[in-house]
Amino acid sequence: MVRTIILMVILMLVFMFVGNAVAGEQGMMIAFFLACVMNFFSYFFSDKMVLKHYKAKEATAQSAPELYSIVARLAKTADLPMPKVYIIPDEIPNAFATGRNPHHAAVAATQGLLNTLSAQEVEGVLAHEMSHVKHYDILIGSVAAVFAGAIAMLANMARYNKSSSSGRRQGGIGELLAIILMPIAATIIQMSISRTREYKADEGAAHLTKHPEWLMSALSKLEGYAQRYRMQNATSQTAHMFIINPFSGLRNLSGLFSTHPSTKDRLARLEQLKREM
Repeated sequence: MVRTIILMVILMLVFMFVGNAVAGEQGMMIAFFLACVMNFFSYFFSDKMVLKHYKAKEATAQSAPELYSIVARLAKTADLPMPKVYIIPDEIPNAFATGRNPHHAAVAATQGLLNTLSAQEVEGVLAHEMSHVKHYDILIGSVAAVFAGAIAMLANMARYNKSSSSGRRQGGIGELLAIILMPIAATIIQMSISRTREYKADEGAAHLTKHPEWLMSALSKLEGYAQRYRMQNATSQTAHMFIINPFSGLRNLSGLFSTHPSTKDRLARLEQLKREM
């Protein structure tokens, strides 16, 4: 919870900086008000916003018995409340977890994940997501997604701002800073909350299933698909939430600004963990 509060404060300050750069003091005050409203909505509704963006449909024991039973078994093993289960209508295999705490959590898998992976591999992936729930990673990831999207929106507003210079305190320089720095700031924030927690969730999944090789096999397949295809509605603001970065196939600065550690490193750690277990 402390990490989430710190992130909210940092993002609010970033938000205010952009508002000041675009429209001076008045813009900063408006940005502060909007940031407070967004803090409230991101805490209580960020999970619903992300699930809606990906057109996720809730699954039940009747509509998706195999998927539901896997999640129920993992929840029982991890001593967690049963989360809501969703299926994303996308043929590219991937998955994420969201919510504000284990009692208000959701796990979402793409249809492609269910069609492509074996039952054991699906369990390895969902164990990873349940580890995120257990470690309270899900709220900070969802909040970061909402604010990163808002920061990107403000940067675009700065780019196309055509107001007179009298309404701006920092003028063109401030707008230039907003345009260049804000998307980078959003990416750095995502990086800071993502890389270490992915290793921890991988380790948690291995202990939950007692079979690290299930997740290893799944990660190899997911990475292969991510290198060749991109999810329909994937955005850079929500990429950090997925088990595999949907933009892994990008060749430019993807390594430097990736929201995930490399799959090669993750597999190496899991291989070491398998030997230890």
